[in-house]
Amino acid sequence: MAVFIHERPDWPRFRWDAGALATLLAAVRHRQGRLLGRVQSLGFDLRREANLVTLTSDVVKSSAIEGEILPPDEVRSSIARRLGLDTAGLPRAGRAVDGFVDVMLDATQRAGAPLTRERLFGWHAALFPAGRSGLRRITVGAWRPTEGGTMQVVSGPAGRERVHFEAPAGDRIDAEMGRFLDWIDAPGEVDPVIVAGIAHLWFVTIHPFEDGNGRIARAIADRMLALADGTHERFYSMSTRIEAERKGYYHALESTQRGDLDVTAWLEWFLGCLDRAIEGADRTLAAVLHKAAIWDRIRERPVNARQQQVVNRMLDDFQGFLTTSKYATMAKCSQDTALRDIRELLERGVLLRNPAGGRSVSYRLARLDEMPDGGQ
Repeated sequence: MAVFIHERPDWPRFRWDAGALATLLAAVRHRQGRLLGRVQSLGFDLRREANLVTLTSDVVKSSAIEGEILPPDEVRSSIARRLGLDTAGLPRAGRAVDGFVDVMLDATQRAGAPLTRERLFGWHAALFPAGRSGLRRITVGAWRPTEGGTMQVVSGPAGRERVHFEAPAGDRIDAEMGRFLDWIDAPGEVDPVIVAGIAHLWFVTIHPFEDGNGRIARAIADRMLALADGTHERFYSMSTRIEAERKGYYHALESTQRGDLDVTAWLEWFLGCLDRAIEGADRTLAAVLHKAAIWDRIRERPVNARQQQVVNRMLDDFQGFLTTSKYATMAKCSQDTALRDIRELLERGVLLRNPAGGRSVSYRLARLDEMPDGGQ
């Protein structure tokens, strides 16, 4: 008796109730259209900044879903460098960060290029540049080996493990992936948004690699969403929303893989999550517009390069408050120079001193309504 959908005789003939999904799909498509229309009304620089912020969140959160924490500053630096944007004050990214960024940019900026074995192998090799997952050596840039035994997703203590999912045997993978790749780029009547949801489920069910399957599945979904949007720029992040709803994500995947080939429930979850992801883009655009407004005010009396770096960092994803030592570290300058720069920004109202004094002197960025005209 089949336990998982890939064991069923009708695998992989997915089916779904188009009528049940029609309202959700229409709502998602409407929200996509409104967002893209709004973005097109922004200037070129603001669109580039919104794309950078979205891609940074997408990479950071997709890794976080798998329990891998990537430094946001390194991710932003890696993306900015590849897009030809300013990287002043940002750290140089490590190989693992650069690798995942390469995957996401290839998936979205080259969305129209065919998805092939070689392309997927390249993505996988980029994710694991050292050939290891943690301390464990894995097969990189190739399907998981047939001699590796059954791949299971398990939780719980030894002796009381719970098997959440068991992937197809290794000797099935090449044929399974052949069917998947033939399907994903075949012309058809299915909306690309629906294709994104099915492709995500289908890929993680095959689980063709020893590690990195979730991240690659989400990159494939992002590729299809880029095709659905008709733009290689990204202004909403599905992975950011999935990370926020991680428990529901895994529940939806597991229940679908233990069901039959009717994936209506999975697609309802996927479309609902996507709708909330697009809704969340409003906050990204608001932050980008706020940053632009702050700089419009400050630029009436320009700051020096060090001050520009630090203010930009505080506008992005800065944790806590600014201190002289943090400023010196970010701007790569002496404590005396940092203190002079901070005093200038205080005098102009760009920074405000927090109430605590003594050895815990710290500063925050002034809100737009607290900043005098021209930052002076």
